[in-house]
Amino acid sequence: MQALLQTLKPGSPEWVLARSLDPARLPAHIGVIMDGNGRWANSRSLPRAAGHKAGVEPVRMTVETCAQLNVHSLTLYAFSVENWKRPRTEVETLWRLLRYYLRK
Repeated sequence: MQALLQTLKPGSPEWVLARSLDPARLPAHIGVIMDGNGRWANSRSLPRAAGHKAGVEPVRMTVETCAQLNVHSLTLYAFSVENWKRPRTEVETLWRLLRYYLRK
């Protein structure tokens, strides 16, 4: 918890929220279904790949925050069976993004 508080500006809404958390009541495992990036991009008249790229920062923040909160396990459902039904270029873009950020 202290690690998270040190990254936040005292008095900010995020800091107030973090201070209100009871570390003893945090879950040991959090699962996130990553969905909606393509729709987000479409609603802004952007290519679907732009939505997938825009999702990278929220994922990074989620991973780092869970680490700072000492969450034992984080599962990111990043690629489902349904994803294989998408156009080949989109599937390749998703895998390229996943490989790039996992290495980074």
